[in-house]
Amino acid sequence: MTGIVHLVGSGPGDPELLTIKARRLIDEADVVLHDKLPGPEILSTIPEGKREDVGKRAGGERTSQEYTNDRLVELAQEGNEVVRLKGGDPFVFGRGGEEMSHLAANGVDFDVVPGISSAFAGPELAGIPTTHRDHASCVSFVTGHEDPTKDESAVDWGALAATGGTIVVLMGVGKLPDYTAALREAGMDSQTPVALVERASRPEQRVVTGTLSTITEVAAEAEIEPPAITVIGGVVGERETLATRS
Repeated sequence: MTGIVHLVGSGPGDPELLTIKARRLIDEADVVLHDKLPGPEILSTIPEGKREDVGKRAGGERTSQEYTNDRLVELAQEGNEVVRLKGGDPFVFGRGGEEMSHLAANGVDFDVVPGISSAFAGPELAGIPTTHRDHASCVSFVTGHEDPTKDESAVDWGALAATGGTIVVLMGVGKLPDYTAALREAGMDSQTPVALVERASRPEQRVVTGTLSTITEVAAEAEIEPPAITVIGGVVGERETLATRS
């Protein structure tokens, strides 16, 4: 009998931010294939004997997406109940869509369990609302780590600068100098507030702030590392009062 694959979002890393359904499926699973982003607090709650690490790290050791796709099919065809545990939400700049397509093409049953994305949880936990009637009526979520095989970026930084809203960049630590420069060149005020939130929701969460012209230097001095999100816009100024109450 063929098993099933659950594509599960683990949220930003705090075990208490797992959904009830995610927790139940993790506990019931025969095998959990996870990436690095769920974090040690969540991964340590899963018996080592049923965990398989298929994570990736920029510039470091990684498991190919092709292997992960095929492993999910293999495990399900052996009759296992499989959880594919991904950081945040499976479909917000993850590769859940590719995995879902591969499962469907191979006749494997699957379902989806959404997770709390760091795209909005990260700013909130740092005392930064992504929208605010005094600062921003729209928010744009952008990946800072596109497919390296692309000839050019698909992100129109000029168009984003023109919205006047909040810009949240996921996986954007490495490219921080590039997109902050692109936004300035597109006409965004160099004094626009910017924050980086590292390891949001985890015990070691850190936040640094600056402006569009200073944040690269600030982040380098603080040695900010992935996983971290970048928040750009007037809403960052709210942190001065709101973070003290979090």
